[in-house]
Amino acid sequence: MLVKVKGNEIPGTIQFLNNQVNKLSPSAKFTYTFIDETLDKLYTSENRMSQVFNWFAALAIFISCLGLFGLSAYSAKLRIKEIGVRKVLGASVGSVTFLLSKDFIVLVLIAIFISLPMAWWAMEKWLASFAYRVMIGWQEFTLAGLSTLLLAWITISLQSAQTALVNPVKNLRAY
Repeated sequence: MLVKVKGNEIPGTIQFLNNQVNKLSPSAKFTYTFIDETLDKLYTSENRMSQVFNWFAALAIFISCLGLFGLSAYSAKLRIKEIGVRKVLGASVGSVTFLLSKDFIVLVLIAIFISLPMAWWAMEKWLASFAYRVMIGWQEFTLAGLSTLLLAWITISLQSAQTALVNPVKNLRAY
C-alpha cells in the first residue's frame, strides 16, 4: 500500500500503520520503505556510470586538446618562413592567427557534423530504456558543438598567436 505522509509526521504514521497491520493480521510482518530511497537505489548505477563517463570525457577532451595543440605547433613550425614573410610585409597577429587556425577549425566543424547524428542516435537508444524519459532538443547539441568549437579555437589560437608574436627577422634568419 502507498501512503502519503507529511515530513513531520513520519514516526507517528509508521507507528499507526504498524498497529493497524497488527490488528488486521497479527502474524504479518510490517515492513516499509520510502519511495525516494527505492528510486535512489534504482538510479545508483546510473549515477556511477555518469561519473565514469564524466571522467573519461574530461580525459578525452584533455588528450584531444593536447593533440590539437601539437598539430598546430607542428603546422606553425612548417610554415615559419611563410609567417615571417607575411609579418615583414605587414600582416597583423590576428591575420596570421586566422591563417594558421582556419584549416583546423574546418576539420573540427566536419567532425562535429559527423558526430552529432551518431550522438543523437545513441542518446535516443539509451533514453528509450527509461519509463519517464526526456526528449532531446537541438539546444543541447548546439551547445555541445559550440563549446567544442570554442575549446578547439582557444587551443589552436594559443599556439598560433605565440608563433605570430615571434620576431619575423629571427625566423627568417634561423630557417
